[in-house]
Amino acid sequence: MTLAQKPLTPPSVRVSEVFHSLQGESSRVGLPTVFIRLTGCPLRCTWCDTEYAFTGGEQKAIADVVEEARRHGARTVCVTGGEPLAQKNCLPLLTALCDAGFDVSLETSGALDIGEVDPRVSRIMDLKAPGSGESDKNLIANIPLLTPRDEVKMVIANREDYEWACRIIAEHQLCERCPVLLSPVQGQLPPATLAEWILTDRLPVRFQLQLHKVLWGNMRAK
Repeated sequence: MTLAQKPLTPPSVRVSEVFHSLQGESSRVGLPTVFIRLTGCPLRCTWCDTEYAFTGGEQKAIADVVEEARRHGARTVCVTGGEPLAQKNCLPLLTALCDAGFDVSLETSGALDIGEVDPRVSRIMDLKAPGSGESDKNLIANIPLLTPRDEVKMVIANREDYEWACRIIAEHQLCERCPVLLSPVQGQLPPATLAEWILTDRLPVRFQLQLHKVLWGNMRAK
């Protein structure tokens, strides 16, 4: 067989885990969802709860990942990480999932370009507040790309983070672009404190807790 005749290797991604659970965050909270967690992340947030996804995982053909998602029987799929966009083949994976008829969301840090993501995907962009230690990684050029089908999430560790979030929301008119969600760092900021700040300031955002942690604690998957 000549080099020109060698079969092409099917496109693949490195997968940390695939599991079926309830969506714990975003406006899709509570929906039965298939989670596809890709391996790798260029960020190191201080409150990260998925460090196990930084390395390891298994290389899988995109077609096999789609079929594995299909076997769980849920229509809603969330591609997450780590930082899924750190893998170039995340983009064709997202398109393949959409083509297969799934309702697809992408959880991304906001540090990498979201402009090439399939427009059928809801992009859940996690802007990093100062308490994360990674706020300098926010790619502000992503903000004008947001549409009403996307969402911005900000995780708040303290009052400084909250005031930063208020400035970002005002400067970029985020609430006019898409839904904005604020959540407290578990174990650092009491949820009721963040709720009171939001209510006092009449901030037009959605307060959220991580439902999966309320139900199952810090278990990796359910």
